[in-house]
Amino acid sequence: MTETTTFDLGPQARIVARLAEGTPDAMLAAPTPCPDYTVRNVLGHLAGLAVAFRDAAGKDLGASTETPPDDAVPDLPADWRELLPRVLDELAAAWRDPAAWTGMTRAGGVDLPGEIAAAVAADELVIHGWDLARATGQDYTPDETALRASHAFLLAAAEENDRGGGIFGAVVPVPDGAPLLDRAVGLSGRDPGWRSPAAR
Repeated sequence: MTETTTFDLGPQARIVARLAEGTPDAMLAAPTPCPDYTVRNVLGHLAGLAVAFRDAAGKDLGASTETPPDDAVPDLPADWRELLPRVLDELAAAWRDPAAWTGMTRAGGVDLPGEIAAAVAADELVIHGWDLARATGQDYTPDETALRASHAFLLAAAEENDRGGGIFGAVVPVPDGAPLLDRAVGLSGRDPGWRSPAAR
């Protein structure tokens, strides 16, 4: 039996929390690299996924783990500046329990092994962290461990689809020698060169 390799989602969760803290209210309606999502929607999605994957880690299955991510465009609760960092901390803490990585769980209405759910959580934090940073003009260096988990997950998903499509959209070709973040972003269906119209 192969031992599951675990990692700490805390560093990447803290990076996302800092990006959210650095987002001014005036930019909430700005576009992002995520199609059909404004900054407000990306932040709302991050809040929702933090709760969903926190509960998935604890096998606390219910409404938070049943809702598909594309069920509706996420909105942002009024108390998001207090809520988001808290649920991101809770997400990271939940995945520090080795039991979270074992057995089956559920997230986004999909049953999946615990270790795959953790990889999905890392991917969500890495890619949507990039979305938020690019949309708001903030510097972004993701946690290396989370980035590697995200890239591996996206690469496997693209290869499994076998049609040039990632889980978020058609893969954007990126040179093999490009930085790992750019390669992950391309696999997610985003253009690594995307810049906010407001920053041009």
